[in-house]
Amino acid sequence: MAEQDWKANKRVFAAVSLPTLLWTIAFFVVPMAIVWFYSFGENAGLNEIHISGTLDNYKRATEYLYLGIFGKSFAVAALVTLTCLIVGFPVAMAITFASEKWRPWLLLGIMLPFWTNLLVRTYALMILLGQQGYANKGLGMLWGGASWTKTLIGLQPLPTWEPVQLLFNNFAVVFGLVYVHLPFMVLPLYAALDRLDRSLIEASLDLGAGHFRTILRIVVPLAAPGIVAGVMITLIPALGAYLTPDLMGGTDSQMIANVIERQFKKANDWPFGSALSFLLIYAMFILIALQSLRRKVPEAG
Repeated sequence: MAEQDWKANKRVFAAVSLPTLLWTIAFFVVPMAIVWFYSFGENAGLNEIHISGTLDNYKRATEYLYLGIFGKSFAVAALVTLTCLIVGFPVAMAITFASEKWRPWLLLGIMLPFWTNLLVRTYALMILLGQQGYANKGLGMLWGGASWTKTLIGLQPLPTWEPVQLLFNNFAVVFGLVYVHLPFMVLPLYAALDRLDRSLIEASLDLGAGHFRTILRIVVPLAAPGIVAGVMITLIPALGAYLTPDLMGGTDSQMIANVIERQFKKANDWPFGSALSFLLIYAMFILIALQSLRRKVPEAG
């Protein structure tokens, strides 16, 4: 009925959708098209780009150095996504099975980071992980306690505590990206788990399957759409992450987005930066296409 109403009122539909369509074309499609054309150009001066149709930028982007950075970015994004899934699934289950009184507050806690700017959250995390931060202070207290315990039982005390380098390395990048992207994993998982038929879980437990086997054989398959959505929503932004690796990573912790940024700013090589950008976009399109194909295969079967 609603579909027939929309077909009967095409002018109303056009009037509502036209501003959004024009906005998308003007501020997304056109700028992306300009960058795409730049990827086939070459610098003709400090401020000029000649669109010659060359593929040299794409050839350069497929050199071993840049392919290695692409590969490392995919590996980091995959590790971040897997960590978010391992951490986020129990969190989503806890929210799902929480009482009606506590569930809104738990969801609020998951969404609360979105109310704070990413830059502010990143600097707060850097303060936490710094050599004089709370993480190192806590480890230092544990170290001191262990040293005091050894002294108490007549053993030699531990050496003087040296703060652990928790920043400006690959660990900091992965930890920071997990911190940023964990809500993107939890929310789709919660949406899928909240729709589960709990009688199936009760039946599995009554038949003696056990909690762990019930999760693996009942909950996980039924929550598969939420898992896939969470993986895609987490993997794609993590793959193109720029701010967290730039602030928390070291010289060998840079990802492909940081290389793209340097081409546009420091190197002033916009054609090559555009080619790198669109290779990343093509990779994301392939991931989305594979995910869509995976969904269509069972439907066809």
